Amino acid sequence: MKSSSKKLTVVLGPTAVGKTAYAIRLAKEIGSPIVNCDSRQIYKEFKIGTAVPSDEELAEVRHYLVRTHSISEHYTAGMFELEALALLDELFKTHDRIVMCGGSGLYIDALCNGLDDFPKADLQLRDSLSERLKNEGLESLVLQLKEIDPESFDSIDLTNPQRVIRALEVTLQTGRKYSDWKTGDGGMPVKRRRFEIEKIGLNMDRDRLYNRINQRVDMMMEAGLLDEVRSLDHLRYVNGELKSDLLHMPALRTVGYRELFDYIDGKYDLATAVDLIKRNTRHYAKRQLTWWRRNKSIKWICL
Repeated sequence: MKSSSKKLTVVLGPTAVGKTAYAIRLAKEIGSPIVNCDSRQIYKEFKIGTAVPSDEELAEVRHYLVRTHSISEHYTAGMFELEALALLDELFKTHDRIVMCGGSGLYIDALCNGLDDFPKADLQLRDSLSERLKNEGLESLVLQLKEIDPESFDSIDLTNPQRVIRALEVTLQTGRKYSDWKTGDGGMPVKRRRFEIEKIGLNMDRDRLYNRINQRVDMMMEAGLLDEVRSLDHLRYVNGELKSDLLHMPALRTVGYRELFDYIDGKYDLATAVDLIKRNTRHYAKRQLTWWRRNKSIKWICL
């Protein structure tokens, strides 16, 4: 496969900006399927709260890697890299251009640049950090990350214990900030792919984006998000015990789900939960943009 004859176009951007609609228009224009690179739309159990393409949108263009895995399975960005590359090898046999769409920076970096230059896990250090999480809470680890790696503090999901522990683990283990280990940044070499890659970033005025986020959360609630979350409630238990840290199934910490789990647990009322979903989704959109800020190869389009 020659790099000059095959091209992958990655449509990225913050949540609610309109990536799906843009990707479908582009895919229909060039006769391409769409490969998902959203780390949550890959799960079978998630639909409403992850803004999975509608049945009508899925019928317009063939989509891959949408709702193909269970949240009970162990799945990582490295596994996505291997699975997506194998899929692209097959699709490029019959297509010269492929569209990929999603907002998960880590998954996009894994596919485009590769991730396995990261050091192997120090299991003893990881166990120590996990013990701290249990005894001191997540906030203690987040504050340490802010001190030793402010770039990761600004860009990763700080409500995801697994991500925070991994960032601390790599930084403490190697003496080099986790944010500098991202392939393609900080002097790390980019792995060669057998196809050309172009990245199209979608963005819009912040107030307009935030209004779209708020409206989409309201639409999700009207579509039955609370019932979807209730249907997953049993997964939060291991051997009959409620696991508050959810390290065994981190996908359940996804924005929109964790706030409604807290409502179900009686931590606050439904109106407060919905307001928190909107706030946390806005914060997530900001982190997404921070993640891509250093990537000079992205062609940004203001909608």
